[in-house]
Amino acid sequence: MTTVSTGDPGPRGAYWCQYAWLNGTVEPGVLLETGDDARITAVRTGVGAPPQGAEPLRGLTLPGFANAHSHAFHRALRGAVQVGSGTFWTWREIMYQVAGRLTPDSAYALGRAVYAEMALAGITCVGEFHYLHHAPGGGPYDDPNAMGHALIAAAADAGIRITLLDTAYLASGFGRRGRGEPPGRQQLRFSDGSAAAWAERASALRTGEGGHARTGAAIHSVRAVPARELAPVVEWAQARSAPLHVHLSEQTAENDACHEAHGCTPTRLLADHGVLGRRTTAVHATHLTDEDVELLGRASTGVCMCPTTERDLADGIGPAPRLERAGAALSLGSDSHAVVDLLEEARALELDERLRTRARGHWTAAQLLRAATENGHAALGWPEAGRLETGMLADFTTVALDSVRTVGPPPRMAAEAAVFAATSADVRHTVVGGRHLVRDGHHTLVPDVAGSLAEAVGALY
Repeated sequence: MTTVSTGDPGPRGAYWCQYAWLNGTVEPGVLLETGDDARITAVRTGVGAPPQGAEPLRGLTLPGFANAHSHAFHRALRGAVQVGSGTFWTWREIMYQVAGRLTPDSAYALGRAVYAEMALAGITCVGEFHYLHHAPGGGPYDDPNAMGHALIAAAADAGIRITLLDTAYLASGFGRRGRGEPPGRQQLRFSDGSAAAWAERASALRTGEGGHARTGAAIHSVRAVPARELAPVVEWAQARSAPLHVHLSEQTAENDACHEAHGCTPTRLLADHGVLGRRTTAVHATHLTDEDVELLGRASTGVCMCPTTERDLADGIGPAPRLERAGAALSLGSDSHAVVDLLEEARALELDERLRTRARGHWTAAQLLRAATENGHAALGWPEAGRLETGMLADFTTVALDSVRTVGPPPRMAAEAAVFAATSADVRHTVVGGRHLVRDGHHTLVPDVAGSLAEAVGALY
């Protein structure tokens, strides 16, 4: 695998924000000072003009967005899966075809381009739900973690942080009495054979130097990890105090099959096997019973909603307000990357609920921004990110307030303008670890992100 670094975002320093979102309030004239430890060393308000040596960030500066659920290689499906009709299950067949063509080199190239696209969208940390582990046919690479290491290198060269959520994927379905069906031909690359073998391989994963990467665990789903294999994954995550993520009840077919195999819902199955908890994040959680909601909330399990993927695949609208009221912190992800836009994900959470209930105002702009920032970082094991405060990581992004989409509202309503009107195209600056990664809409490490995407995706077709 060849890594490419085409520039340097420059030294850390001070940034003057025309407006900054501090503790839920839009403040004018804020100076953010950063140190060599990649953290914010001071937050000064009432600074009317950029001091000498400070870089001006004109617009609304927010904490960097956390994309809490990503499958980087799904970016190659954009457009290709928008033809004709079908369901999640027909979409999955096309996904398998693309997955079958990837190598460590092409995974790196695509990952670097996708993570650069994320940086342009203000995303400073990504949770990569990674299950494409092995060579075609299921045999290991000489480096059993070659694919994971490719993604970690890709994030480094795109300049963003990553939590590689190494995913256990062992079965093609529940099988008789929940014992699991062997992986299909197209799933052999995903499977380690057993949870013990998964844990052995995952333990050898290396995050490299620079501190940009952390590791966590994931259970692909209750249909892909038999109940008897759940405990080793939970124990691996607990031993490392690592995040643990799981796809949950994305489709009703999963619920029906789980009932047939185990006589309960997927949520109850996870609860009975110790999967739920404060470091666990359930992804999607679309089709839940009242008891499911109570179980997740009582365990303080987080929930990552991915509205653009959930509507793109016609999965449905999950019970996000009830989950939050029950005690589940909400985060956001772009999942299949139908679009890469955390502002759109935040807005969709509210707008989809308006369609479902025919009522408005389920969340404030501030609450939606917290889901896209602080909550997402916590779900990925970066609790020291997601707020513009002294001592926090110096990861932030600036949204233009003078574009055709955002111009007009008074500055005190800048957060509302960002959430309900702006898109990723309005992201003007992104700073990671105090370094200016995206400057005036241009990536400093990947000069031609669109060209990189075209080349990486084109190589798979």
